[in-house]
Amino acid sequence: MAHLLGAENISITFGTRTVLDSVSLGLNEGDRIGMVGRNGDGKSTLMRLLARRMAPDSGRVTMRGDVNVGYLDQQDVLDGDLPVGVAIVGEAADHEWASNPRIREIMAGLVEDVDWHAQVSSLSGGQRRRVALAKLLIEPHDVIMLDEPTNHLDVEGVAWLAEHLKQRWRPSDGAFLVVTHDRWFLDEVCTRTWEVHDGMVEPFDGGYAAYVLARAERDRMAAVVESKRQQLVKKELAWLRRGAPARTAKPKFRIEAANELIADVPAPRDTLALAKMATARLGKDVIDLEHVSYTPPARPGDRQQAPLFDNITLRLAPGERVGVVGINGAGKSTLLHLLNGDIQPTAGRIKRGKTVKTAMLTQEVRELDEVMDLRVIEVIQRERQVFNVGGRELSAGQLVEQLGFTNQKQWTPVRDLSGGERRRLQLLRLLVGEPNVLMLDEPTNDLDTDTLAAVEDVLDGWPGTLVVVSHDRYLLERVTDHQIALLGDGKLRGLPGGVDQYLQLRQAVLAVAVSPSPAAAGAAGSSAPPGAGEAEKRQARKDLNRIERQLGKLGQQKEKLQVQMHEAGSAAEVDFDLLAELNRKLQEVAAEEESLELEWLEASEILE
Repeated sequence: MAHLLGAENISITFGTRTVLDSVSLGLNEGDRIGMVGRNGDGKSTLMRLLARRMAPDSGRVTMRGDVNVGYLDQQDVLDGDLPVGVAIVGEAADHEWASNPRIREIMAGLVEDVDWHAQVSSLSGGQRRRVALAKLLIEPHDVIMLDEPTNHLDVEGVAWLAEHLKQRWRPSDGAFLVVTHDRWFLDEVCTRTWEVHDGMVEPFDGGYAAYVLARAERDRMAAVVESKRQQLVKKELAWLRRGAPARTAKPKFRIEAANELIADVPAPRDTLALAKMATARLGKDVIDLEHVSYTPPARPGDRQQAPLFDNITLRLAPGERVGVVGINGAGKSTLLHLLNGDIQPTAGRIKRGKTVKTAMLTQEVRELDEVMDLRVIEVIQRERQVFNVGGRELSAGQLVEQLGFTNQKQWTPVRDLSGGERRRLQLLRLLVGEPNVLMLDEPTNDLDTDTLAAVEDVLDGWPGTLVVVSHDRYLLERVTDHQIALLGDGKLRGLPGGVDQYLQLRQAVLAVAVSPSPAAAGAAGSSAPPGAGEAEKRQARKDLNRIERQLGKLGQQKEKLQVQMHEAGSAAEVDFDLLAELNRKLQEVAAEEESLELEWLEASEILE
């Protein structure tokens, strides 16, 4: 493999802290590298040095003379006064870039819904991020460096970017280096991992799963005495080994020792015990949305907006853990605000149990404004001095340390914390308030992979009802037991097949959206898809009638099962085995319903 660029004994110091100390490494053709490490340990600094966006204090960065490097910074570097089209392709005429299928694919994947003529300054943060990504990816770079590329991308956008990077070059060509906290993304696209810590960089073969396995093996062989860090690594390792087989298919080293290491590690959550604890804390009723519709209020001068929710029903059970995915603007955050009681539905009703105490982690950190002058430990001690987490009694200091605040950091004023540290404190402050229904809106923003593992460890022992909105597939699979989707049509859909099923549904919806309209098809000489004769149309009409009857029956079954689950959960003594069986049947009905909906779409397309 030909060498592309590298670093020779580079060091850099900020103030009195040495971030990188005599680091030597290189990128070769075919490298697909992900960087992990704690916030502040130098991941972004190393990337900027390798991209020659800054100079080291000592050592040097070497680069082959003809290498073209593309770099995506965390900061917004687009000119806000430019139209979107000019920001992406410059002054090139439409036919110059539109004739390139690779560029068309990038445009469709990232900016299809963005107004080509709008000023960049008028875009949302997520749209600006996608415009910057599109600008970078259409250029013919030999090396691509991406600093937190998944920030502001939804699940679908993250999946598209992963597929693009896998297909962009032949396996032996090109190279990319990515810094991200999205562990699914790291596993999907990376074949090597660099861990940045304590001024050094340690390489590992494989993506995130392989890195966790290797790090656990390294710690075991070195007899590491950092017991708290080791326990987190072991728990994360146990989750990976017990999860989907694909997660552990990539490591290229022995894992027998790692298996021995986790032999005595219990499952991440004792679901039955947590459900019993949740019922004791919550009672039988939690929050029910019954036939709820919601239309956002129109701003002065604006037209009436379309409804975000149309006659939806959602019942949260004690100890239920549900993940929410969906397209941008479909109402994910609004759903949390409805559950939290911040806004009221336009129609329908919201029923809350008498003992319900909610808490919501928003995407902003304004909740910390009132405690900016306090130190971290003081913020937590204002709530309580001793806390019970997963059956263990912890002092305020121990709890704060569990989420990554060292003894020194505990005495740092809140105003001096980084974005990731404030996010951690924001979550910790919610947890110590002892809510029994917790709602998290994009909780992974600004958190590194080690901190995410610590957050998940805390949530594992938290006996309450949990609702998580996130584009982080790994987190959703890790801390929730099932997922629901918002596709932008005002409905809620169960996802027995998880995030993969959501992506399949989105592909089906998009396929229907781009199919020829009747008018366009008529102009081409036919009002039906090629090959759709009268016999096929008659069959399609029969299929539609059959499917609609089946969907009606399934709807009745679904409603009956929901009533039975509600009655079972309200009994004097809750039968958790019965609840589990009813939930299994409900998921089967939902899966059959989804399959029939796809059949309905296919049949209706024939009749268009």
